[in-house]
Amino acid sequence: MAANREKETIRDRLIVRTSVVGIVTNLCLVAFKMLVGLMANSIAIVLDAMNNLSDALSSVLTILGTKLAGRPPDAKHPFGYGRVEYLTGILIAGIVLFAGASFAVTSVEKIFHPDETRYTLLTVVIIAVAIITKLLLGAYTTKMGRETESSALTASGADATFDAVISAGTLAGALVTMTTSYVIDGWIGCVISVVILKAGLEMLLDTLSSIVGRRADTQLAQELKTRLCAIDGILGAYDLVLHNYGPTRAMGSVNVAVYDWRTAADLHALSKKAQAILWEEYRIYLYIGFYAVNTQDAALRALEDQVRGACKAYPEVLSIHAFFENPQTGEISFDAVVDFACRDSLALVRQMEADLAAKYPGRRFAIKVDRAYSD
Repeated sequence: MAANREKETIRDRLIVRTSVVGIVTNLCLVAFKMLVGLMANSIAIVLDAMNNLSDALSSVLTILGTKLAGRPPDAKHPFGYGRVEYLTGILIAGIVLFAGASFAVTSVEKIFHPDETRYTLLTVVIIAVAIITKLLLGAYTTKMGRETESSALTASGADATFDAVISAGTLAGALVTMTTSYVIDGWIGCVISVVILKAGLEMLLDTLSSIVGRRADTQLAQELKTRLCAIDGILGAYDLVLHNYGPTRAMGSVNVAVYDWRTAADLHALSKKAQAILWEEYRIYLYIGFYAVNTQDAALRALEDQVRGACKAYPEVLSIHAFFENPQTGEISFDAVVDFACRDSLALVRQMEADLAAKYPGRRFAIKVDRAYSD
């Protein structure tokens, strides 16, 4: 626990340091762009400067969110405060969307009521420097976001790269105005507004997806199942479910297959061993359930293969597992992983039970509906 806490502390420090770099850089860009924009009477440059100001505010919110999310668990919040980072992401997305909408209104007004712009060589140089600065900041922030698994930093890095594209559009508009008689300042502002709105909407949807509960990462899910199957005594891993309590905190459950001759004492020791390994290597706590596998019954294994093949006749059934014959009742039970698109899964499995009973007289089947919560 101490090692895990130290790891989270280092992560928080990296996020704060990266955010401070973003704040200082963006405030410098705001000052230079606002000065140049007012001197040139360019709405596009002024909007570009305001966009950088919103980026600085986003970095401030990232720091506040990280500090709040780093608070240790307590009686009221036993899983910690990690999800505060998701709320920070919503606030940042809201700021970006508000800025984009405001810029769009101002830009449309400029199209219908254009003002004379006064671009100079200094204007072009400052915008060019801003583009390079934003590209470097975007690369640095994205890199740190991946290292710390911070969705807020990753979003900020992508936003900084978008800003470089926006500034490039502003530069193009300035060059067009300097070399021709066309004033496209308002149009450039509209394009900038659309890009900002698109980025804000994507940030909002991504954060909401995390709050609602997205599917477990495919690579992580496969790694966890593979690691479990490498433990002596575990024959397979199924039904993995992960719940996130922040970008770096997760817990959940999984069912593993074991031979039916295992005792309760065996399973207790096996469960504790598997949980300790996953915590040590992945910092994930999993509740472990068990499926029994019939042993020393070649006829039953052949029947399982036949049933598995028969289930392929149902398009909604993705796979089956946990095939087991109760030695006292003779009932055969298994889980059928049903596609989420199936609206009446209960009717489906009842039909499967009836079809299998008709195909194998004297056999009784009990099928449980399962879902693919992870790959």
